[in-house]
Amino acid sequence: MAGLLIKNARIITSTQTLESGWLLCEDGKIVSIDSGDTPSEFNGEIIDAGGKTLLPGFIDLHVHGAKNHEAMDATPEALATMGRFYAQHGVTGYLATTWTDNRERITAALRNIANCVDTQADGATLLGAHLEGPYLNAEKGGAQNNTYIRRADKDEAQTFLDLNIIKLLAIAPEFPENHWLIEACAKRGITVSAAHTSATYEDIRHAVDLGLSQSTHTFNAQTSLHHREPGTVGAVLTMPQIRCELIADNVHVHPAVMNLLYRAKGAEGVILISDAVRSAGMPDGDYPIDDRTITVKEGVARLPDGTLAGSTLTMDRALYNFQHATGETLDQLWRSTSLNAAQAIGIADKTGSLEIGKTADLVLIDENIIPHVTIANGRIIYRKDTENVSS
Repeated sequence: MAGLLIKNARIITSTQTLESGWLLCEDGKIVSIDSGDTPSEFNGEIIDAGGKTLLPGFIDLHVHGAKNHEAMDATPEALATMGRFYAQHGVTGYLATTWTDNRERITAALRNIANCVDTQADGATLLGAHLEGPYLNAEKGGAQNNTYIRRADKDEAQTFLDLNIIKLLAIAPEFPENHWLIEACAKRGITVSAAHTSATYEDIRHAVDLGLSQSTHTFNAQTSLHHREPGTVGAVLTMPQIRCELIADNVHVHPAVMNLLYRAKGAEGVILISDAVRSAGMPDGDYPIDDRTITVKEGVARLPDGTLAGSTLTMDRALYNFQHATGETLDQLWRSTSLNAAQAIGIADKTGSLEIGKTADLVLIDENIIPHVTIANGRIIYRKDTENVSS
């Protein structure tokens, strides 16, 4: 693989910010980061950043679809289309996320993900699967299909786990029937997240003891904070063992509450996600979700009864909104789109930050957090100046 040199960039590493720096990639890895004179004998491709900011590529742990495709379509074409779209928005790696459904359709989606993992050359890297449901609580079902919400049957769930593709599993931890699965995932190194849950504070504390370490789209579809019963929200805000996902689209969570989350968890405790569905990157209109229909109006996806049904958010806009909500700089917030996610699924030794020896997963953004170049595994997978599809 040819080398790639990015120069004249504002580079935010895990330890410092270089105001006018350069980064050299070879064989898909970061081999040098510095400021001042660039290597004199380099013969590969050179990108002049023109003062733009270089960040680690975004990692989206919770994303269902885009461009009229979803993970539940269970086709290679769906995942390839999704990956190309995500690359336009700075994403270099993602977990294809399932919906609650019957055993056959979930199995088909997981097998398809297993067959396609790490294969895409022209889009974001498919890192694995995020199983969101079916082991949730119908009281907080949100856009999940309550018809298929159930407890964790050992035969079924073990079959899902044995496909060896699940990196993140979302579950309602308040049900004793689900406790064995939390422990089984923890033993396998699969991250477990509290999702679509009516859990009390004590339920979450017990689940953490079993191995739970994440909160799915925090504040949404979970027990809210009360001063006498802190609920799920009170638990995840105050327990340092838990990282909190956040849909920062200014619809699912008010900016003031985003700021509250940041103040409670710090830069290390927030994982920005898109929770995007098949209508992401598409015009307003009606789109299918299993045997139901989502209506998108002014970019907001809802079921007919008004329930929010995922989002049309992209990761670049999530970071933009989060920065405006908190008033913090990218020097503080950068890890919310990369390193925190990488740590959550156990790949931070390979990616998630700009460090020598790590995979060259990068995004070059302007002052409005608009990606101009996205690089995955040392390959340019998106250039804004040559785009020929709608972003």
